Amino acid sequence: MSAVLPPPRTHARLLDREHLVRTEDGVRLHALLWRAGPGWRMVSSAVLGGGIAEREWVLNAQVAHGYRRTDPARHLAGLARAAGAEGPGVGLMTAAEVADPGYACDGGAEAVATAGISVRGWAASPQDGTPGAAPPGTINIVAAVPVPLTDAALVNAVMTATEAKTQALLDAGHDCSGTPTDAVCVAARAPYPGTEPHAFAGPRSEWGARLARAVHIAVLLALGADREAAARS
Repeated sequence: MSAVLPPPRTHARLLDREHLVRTEDGVRLHALLWRAGPGWRMVSSAVLGGGIAEREWVLNAQVAHGYRRTDPARHLAGLARAAGAEGPGVGLMTAAEVADPGYACDGGAEAVATAGISVRGWAASPQDGTPGAAPPGTINIVAAVPVPLTDAALVNAVMTATEAKTQALLDAGHDCSGTPTDAVCVAARAPYPGTEPHAFAGPRSEWGARLARAVHIAVLLALGADREAAARS
């Protein structure tokens, strides 16, 4: 069991994420790195560092269209090491542009979203299977709340973030619930003396409501950036 941290005076904010640039196979690619540091528990669907565990950073990396590598977790870990990220972390990837993410904060809950929706649809689709060399897609969401959450509340937070994402898509005029490759990561502070982890993070709980509003705005902003990028291309 990990040592319990003292009450934090400050904590790393998603607002302070880093923008990284690299070149792979002659293509200029971007990435966002949040060095959260110790004292965070995260839940994620990411290929690297997914599940529920203590994590110290989150990397959202853009990859080239038609990505063909069969070792995405190793690829992401290598990118994180090259950026100097230390300790265990979470790695997400997308073929969509990440240089202009949507960001929002509501009452201490923060969210950053990147969006590419060339491939989109409803979750309960009559067609099975996943696309092959599909156009750029994926909505990646990274969110954080500065309070401890139970494991159940972390799962609840993922549900809340996903519902807020779908609400943003509908508000932006898109007839869909997401893309086939959407990913999410929600971070919460690890427990420390004098605190009791919050047991709920649904959209009508204190922190779930703040999380939902932050994700909703962040995804709306990301969708706007994606629309502008498509208009320029």
